[in-house]
This record gives sequence, structure tokens and C-alpha cells, in this order.
Amino acid sequence: MDSKSEISSFLMSRRAKLSPEEAGVPFYNGTRRVPGLRREEVAHLAGVSSDYYARLERGKISGASREVLEALARALQLDDDERDHLFNLVQITQHRSPRKRTPNRTTVRPDVQRVLDSIQTPAFVQNARLDRLASNRIGRALHSLPADGSRDEYNYAYFLFLDSRASRFHRDFENAKHNAVALLHAATAQDPYDKGLIEVVGTLSTQSEEFRRLWASHDVFRYRSGAKLLTHAEVGDLEFGYESLELPSDPGLVMLVFTVEPGSKTAQAMRILGSWNEPEFAENADVDDGARS
Repeated sequence: MDSKSEISSFLMSRRAKLSPEEAGVPFYNGTRRVPGLRREEVAHLAGVSSDYYARLERGKISGASREVLEALARALQLDDDERDHLFNLVQITQHRSPRKRTPNRTTVRPDVQRVLDSIQTPAFVQNARLDRLASNRIGRALHSLPADGSRDEYNYAYFLFLDSRASRFHRDFENAKHNAVALLHAATAQDPYDKGLIEVVGTLSTQSEEFRRLWASHDVFRYRSGAKLLTHAEVGDLEFGYESLELPSDPGLVMLVFTVEPGSKTAQAMRILGSWNEPEFAENADVDDGARS
């Protein structure tokens, strides 16, 4: 990854997304030749000279102080994920490693699998390059994977962009693809030398025009919580919440736990799906209580 080029593209993309009205910049009648803010407007908001900001936007950021970067983040109204992404890119450019990270893991410990198996709504473990490494039984049933776990491992970004079934599975398909690309983009600044991550991005860039378009937006994202709108071929439309849990003993791994609203159609559908795939699920599990471990 060319970190200077990444910084340049990232800053330009954030500047283009911020309107004068949003930034509180006086708007004068007349044609603006650029989308969003002008360079000099960002410079003014950040309290630096126009020439200095132009240097930063060209990726020449090695001498920038933390105070300048914080001012730049405020001027561009970066959210927490975008701010972290900028600082990670700067650390790479300044020849300092980002936060020390363990290489992306490709297996899960038996104890982690036991935690998954104790959760009675769909739950999964994945790494930063979106390799799905493990699932629980109801998670396998939701994704139509073999109950014995023999196909738990696959890359979710590949599924979204290269598998025709993904558009039928995700009712929020466009949002799912956007978030996947944004997750991968954030991961490249956290661990730019991960060969597996480089391979995922490279493969998708060569095989999917839509991935290339979304990658060029330079949006970044981290899983925390949200909603999943899915359609299962046998039980129909499903609506989940989800929570993202980092695993402190396994740096780089995240557990995604889907939650179910008590008494909802999704709760009823999951009882049915669970009973087909694990007979004891219907007798012992109460998905109305949501995920519990």
C-alpha cells in the first residue's frame, strides 16, 4: 500500500463530502468548481496555511504534529473511525508501525468455539480481512452451511461480491457491500503488510467493478452494533440486531452475535430453523431472550 497516495485520496474524499453549509463556511453565489470544500477553506478551518494544507493533501505529512492532525480531523468533521484511519496512515508514512497487531489469525481456540456453541442465536468469529473462521449451529443453519462445521471457513467479502446468492440473502445488500469494503479499507491502515488482506483486496479489485468503485470512496468503518436484514430461502425475511465483541485473548478476532427481538417474526422463524437443524434447540432454547453465553 502506498501510504502517501492513500492519505492524499482519503483527505480529498473527505473534503469532497463536506459541504460549505455543513462546515459553517460562508457560501457566496457563483459556481464552485469542486465538490465539497476548497483546500483553502479546509486550511482556514484547521488553522494552517493553504500551502501547508496542500502539502498534507499530497501526502507529505511526515512532519505534521498531533495537534495539526487533530485540527484537520475537526475541520473535516471526521468520525472516530475516520480519525483513527487517518492517524494509522500517518504512522505508516512516518515509518512507524501502527498499533502493534498480531497477524490475522486463521483459526479459533476450542474455548472460543465452546462460547459460540453456548450462544443460542447466530454467532460467528472473523478476522480483519473478513475471513469467517467459526460459527455456531444456528449460524450455520442461517447461512445454509453444513451442521458439522466443515465449511465454516470462507471469506465474507468474496461471498458478497463474487457469489450470486448474496443478493438474495441480503435485503440490505448495498449497505452490506459498502460496510464490507469500509471494513477492509480500515484494516489496510491497521495492518498494511498482511499478505492475506492484500490478496483479498487485489482479488476483489480485479474481479468486481463495484468493489473498485466502493474502494475509491475511501470510506472506513468498524463493527460495533447495528442491524442485519436477511432472507432465508426456507423461513423468509429475517431482521436481526448485532453486537461486535473483540476477543482480548485473541487479538484481531471479532465475535459477531446476532440478537432477536422477543416475540418477533424472526424469533418464530429462528425457532423453526433451529428445530430443523438441532432438535434440542426448540426444547431448550428461548431465542426471545436474545443471545446469551
